[in-house]
Amino acid sequence: MVLAVRNVSVERGYRRLLSGINLDIAPGELWQIVGANGAGKTSLLRVLAGLVAIGVEGTVDCRVPTLYQGHALALKPLLTAQENLRYHPSGLGHLDPERISHALAAVGLAGYEAHYLNQLSAGQQRRVGLARLWLSDQPLWLLDEPFTAIDVKGAALLEVKISEHVAKGGSVIFTSHQESRFGTQVNVLDLAKYVV
Repeated sequence: MVLAVRNVSVERGYRRLLSGINLDIAPGELWQIVGANGAGKTSLLRVLAGLVAIGVEGTVDCRVPTLYQGHALALKPLLTAQENLRYHPSGLGHLDPERISHALAAVGLAGYEAHYLNQLSAGQQRRVGLARLWLSDQPLWLLDEPFTAIDVKGAALLEVKISEHVAKGGSVIFTSHQESRFGTQVNVLDLAKYVV
């Protein structure tokens, strides 16, 4: 088991959002968290990542290293694309420039290594953030709205990368307002069943 969630309830701002969530994530599984705006998708994902403890009841037992990619990009506009990936506080460590260049090329940003983030479009900035997936060795990925603000080609690249990670025994949990892109491969956690 990669992640075990037992009777988890989530409160935000003195208001209980979710209650009674039980979930087991095994290696090689893909999960999509769905729910209406404000249902608690991001809050739950942050709980699973260990970023929130206040207002949380129940237990979350994460047994493997995790990469959390929030909806906000966590990129610095005055750093280059390469610098943002090299020094990011996500726990990826100090990566060599060649590996970063390969990751940027994989997301369609070859030649943009030395461009400052504030020189890139919103979609290109999103791709810089997603390049972290090409640099990650963590078995569990927690991705908050990863398909937001990227074009059709970028979405297709991301779909392939997620599928490859799962095929190699990795696990992915992601939130999305959109219908599933993965057919029967994806398990769905519908927060409507847990809203208080």
